[in-house]
Amino acid sequence: MFRWYAILLLSFVGQANAAIQVDDETKSPVWPQFRGPHRDDVSAEKGLLATWPKEGPPVAWKTSGLGEGFSSVAIAGGKIFTLGNQEGKSFLRALDQASGKLLWSAPVGAVGGNLGCTPTVDGEYVYAIGQEGDLVCAKTADGEVVWRKNFIKDFGGDSGTWRYTESPLVDGPALVCTPGAKDACMVALDKKTGEVLWKCACPFDDPTAGYSSIVAATVGNQRVYVQLMAGGVVGVDAKTGKLLWHYDKLGNNTANIPTPIILGNLVFCSAGYGKGGALLEQTVQGDGVKITERYFKPELNNKHGGLVVVGDYLYGDRDDSGMPFCAEVKSGKVVWRRQSRGQGRGSAAVTYADGHLYFRYDNGVMALVPATPSEYKETGTFKIPNAESQSWAHPVVAGGKLYLRERDVLWCYNVKETP
Repeated sequence: MFRWYAILLLSFVGQANAAIQVDDETKSPVWPQFRGPHRDDVSAEKGLLATWPKEGPPVAWKTSGLGEGFSSVAIAGGKIFTLGNQEGKSFLRALDQASGKLLWSAPVGAVGGNLGCTPTVDGEYVYAIGQEGDLVCAKTADGEVVWRKNFIKDFGGDSGTWRYTESPLVDGPALVCTPGAKDACMVALDKKTGEVLWKCACPFDDPTAGYSSIVAATVGNQRVYVQLMAGGVVGVDAKTGKLLWHYDKLGNNTANIPTPIILGNLVFCSAGYGKGGALLEQTVQGDGVKITERYFKPELNNKHGGLVVVGDYLYGDRDDSGMPFCAEVKSGKVVWRRQSRGQGRGSAAVTYADGHLYFRYDNGVMALVPATPSEYKETGTFKIPNAESQSWAHPVVAGGKLYLRERDVLWCYNVKETP
């Protein structure tokens, strides 16, 4: 087992800061998991439109019939992966990246809601979690299911009202996820077989899974998995599954959703429903890791649109107000807020590419905004054609395209600047 841990740690030497943007074999753009290569919703794309036409960027293609859900997309190997609910079942779908044509579907499990995870792609395998805790590993080539687990049946797990929505993390040879059980609040599985490598016991009161996804940090020589759970933020030793630290200020909440952001030894985490945002510092202490709160700011709360860090600044929506802000990430000081309501209303999901923020509002309006601490200024807006409300799936920018999942439709827009 310790040999496996050594392989895990060595596999990340020289890789932590590497950009994983292009598939070596297909030369196609890669966005292999929720929030992109580094789980921070930051794209390395360049040469994109700085303004949009009045009607929005041109549509490259659209695909319908994916099923209901709020899953975003993962892109790798010339394929696009997403989840959708149809006829009481949750399905993992694979589409051709160039045309949007459906290539295959694989059943994941029962429907427990319309939220759902975004798949995670790793080479020849893709991983997905259904709303009722069904975890599957399938072949990217044809959707054949290789192995499966169930968080409730196999681990005694528990989730919140809206069931499981986590996007699993592949880290070296491990697949890491959050069943939410007292003796298995987080687990690491062999990604090829599903064999349990370790289970993390939860010593605090509420081990329930939240709706966030795990991110990985390296503190000194120690690999740490950071997750926002129902009971707060936790740090878990990647080698042993031991709980290293617990930050409870974001616990005891209606729902904890945003994925934490790793900034070296720093962790920015936030939760909505009036909670707030915090910047934590991880430091080595003996054979463990401790945290120190740099700040906690109620005004930096975020419900489910997520946040991004670009340079020294943090961008995102306050709770689900539809009033994005920019703040100094190291101090938490807010430097601007959207001052007036435009076309976009309600909760705003955000991603970043080529100097711009892509805000997707609850009413289906997309807004292009320069990522600058000077002001919120839209340089383009358009309405997703079939959007009405709860337009929540995170936007993805890859390969000169903007991908927007809207219920059972996936829209692909050309956002590359033409010569």
